[in-house]
Amino acid sequence: MSYLNVEIKARSSDSRFIRDYLLSKGAEYKGTDHQTDTYFKVPNGRLKLREGNIENNLIFYSRPDQAGPKESVFQLVKVEDAAGLKKALTSANGIKIIVEKKREIYFIANVKFHIDEVPGLGSFVEIEAGNITAPLLGAAELKQQCDDYLDAFGIREEDLVEVSYSDLLLAAVSG
Repeated sequence: MSYLNVEIKARSSDSRFIRDYLLSKGAEYKGTDHQTDTYFKVPNGRLKLREGNIENNLIFYSRPDQAGPKESVFQLVKVEDAAGLKKALTSANGIKIIVEKKREIYFIANVKFHIDEVPGLGSFVEIEAGNITAPLLGAAELKQQCDDYLDAFGIREEDLVEVSYSDLLLAAVSG
């Protein structure tokens, strides 16, 4: 089944402020996940295998590269045998890049927040307003939720990131 997210990614110079804000608003803290995202070579969209101590999923998604809130259509499959799946997908498609990160995960209603530390790239915050748990919300309502949190966090336009961590790391490697 496909779901809709409206999401943003931004550089964060004050993760403590964001963390304190979320906790003051009653956010549910899910924990800190040490994640390895293996991106596979595919003809369209992005396909990644996420291996972590909290989240283990195969995720296919398609979204535009643009700053600010953007729609992302995705499919998520829970994974029991990550090593076996990784071996099969690597044999079939090849690996594009691997992204390692430390991610704090929080929820307020249908909005998921990530406070990320990515070696070689720095600190980030992600806001994902999704309809996976709120199927009646459409793109406009999800975008408004993102905009509200952008304002609350004091995120400036120049802090917004257009692309995925995989694209940022690929650019760093080739540049």
